[in-house]
Amino acid sequence: MSVASVGEIFWVLGIIAWYFIRRPYERRAKRVRVVSHRRSPSEIAGLAAALLGLAIIPGFYVASGMPEAADYPARPWAVAVGAMIFFAAMWVFRRTHKELGRNWSVTLEIRDQHELVCGGPYVLVRHPMYTSFLLMGLGQAFLLSNWVAGLSGLIGFAVLFLLRVDEEERMMLEIFGSRYRSYMERTKRIIPYLY
Repeated sequence: MSVASVGEIFWVLGIIAWYFIRRPYERRAKRVRVVSHRRSPSEIAGLAAALLGLAIIPGFYVASGMPEAADYPARPWAVAVGAMIFFAAMWVFRRTHKELGRNWSVTLEIRDQHELVCGGPYVLVRHPMYTSFLLMGLGQAFLLSNWVAGLSGLIGFAVLFLLRVDEEERMMLEIFGSRYRSYMERTKRIIPYLY
């Protein structure tokens, strides 16, 4: 088995883990009433970009090997680093879902009896779900030895983050006011102690 194939297998296992982590929360979320939402064309575009970059493009590459012209030699060290980063992404992803519980949603929504979550990974960053997507994109770049498929995750994440995070923070300020402003002052956005 080639090094590139091992990287692809790790990527597929990571995506399967992603699905199994998210699925129960998706099902539970449908049972909690939404009291307000901020769905917009830019949010939908951001979610589509993330799906395209973190799942569709790399999935197409893993299934078909295209675009083959963008391949480069896979290195064992890169696959090992990518697997560790992807594992860290799934750990943060799961902890974030667990902390959010009934507050979780795919789109920008406020649920019935919504609470400001400040525990778990939220102690260090305001948006650990984005942190997990950033880590997924980085892991993907190391696991898939193809310039297009490997980097598409980081691009998809960047589009989602840039189109959505400001609106999400405005919504939280409107709902939680000074409590959220105080929380913003003591935490970074997605990278602990840096940004």
